[in-house]
Amino acid sequence: MLNRRDAIRITAGGAASLSVSRAAEQSTHLKRLYDNALVIDSLAYKWDDAEYEAAQQSGYSGIITNLNRRDLQTAIDELLIWKRRAEEYPNRYMIALEAKDYEHAKRDKKLAVMMNFQNSTMLEGDADNVEALHALGMRCFQLTYNQRNLLGDGCTERTNAGLSDLGVEVVERMNKVGVLVDLSHSGRQTTFDGIEFSNKPVAFTHTMVEALRPGHPRAKTDDQLKVLAEKGGVVGIAALGYFIGVDPGGETTIETYADHIEHAVRVAGIEHVALSTDFPLRGIASWATREEWYEPRLKSFKPSYDVKWPPYIRSLDTPDRFRNLLTVLDRRGWKTRDMERLLGENWLRLFKDVFGR
Repeated sequence: MLNRRDAIRITAGGAASLSVSRAAEQSTHLKRLYDNALVIDSLAYKWDDAEYEAAQQSGYSGIITNLNRRDLQTAIDELLIWKRRAEEYPNRYMIALEAKDYEHAKRDKKLAVMMNFQNSTMLEGDADNVEALHALGMRCFQLTYNQRNLLGDGCTERTNAGLSDLGVEVVERMNKVGVLVDLSHSGRQTTFDGIEFSNKPVAFTHTMVEALRPGHPRAKTDDQLKVLAEKGGVVGIAALGYFIGVDPGGETTIETYADHIEHAVRVAGIEHVALSTDFPLRGIASWATREEWYEPRLKSFKPSYDVKWPPYIRSLDTPDRFRNLLTVLDRRGWKTRDMERLLGENWLRLFKDVFGR
């Protein structure tokens, strides 16, 4: 016969076993979800064998990369380097020219890479160069970086002048040939102008929400998120720790990152929010030092950028970052379908709208 203590012990043990079983079942579900999903990171860079190994571990289907944009010749050289890389390693990479290339990469276990520049300086003031670079594989670029250029004001510029006449012409040319308009670093009025003058959806490929990072020049306001979504655009939430803000109690965590994602979803809708890192697939900690990463940025960025060291979130600084994120979102009650949209399907839809199938 069981006494009361034995009954309590057995009941507690059974409940614990059931809890462990449910946790294991949910972990298996999330692993299957991620493995079957199309996963796209809308800004990743730095390429060597170590980065390719990280790509394999990440489960990514594709990325948008970052190329040197100093001038036209540099841009041409960068595009040709990637062309040769894809030819040399056909089992690793494919240049993403259409939306379907990401689906093919998923099927064939390759990495689809979209050619992108984080500024328009490589155009050298000539809108015709949009078509020339498109012919060589470019499919995305930012109208501005942080400072003013010939197209418009960047996010740290003192003024807020918006797009120039040349900027409007370049947007029209991008729409015509099929190049994604990226407004991640653009100033506030330039951002609104870029959305207004584009007849195709645009992107904030790597940013954060101003509501949770007030005053940061790289953050986007709720109004910007709303008009982006109204035109069918997509915002990628960057995973840099100092971008999304340091928690008052200490180190920024993956929960803070999830907060930015969920705020963007509440404002723009689940069909218009996706994922980004803004750093190499392997992460930052494995190669960056305070002297080589942090200190130069104190000189090149204005104080409003609020650069901090370390710049990363530990649980997002490894190739399994988005697997870790799913665990957080699952605990917050996210549905499977919404997680699939966030991981990559929203980017795929945008690419179809801009480039075609």
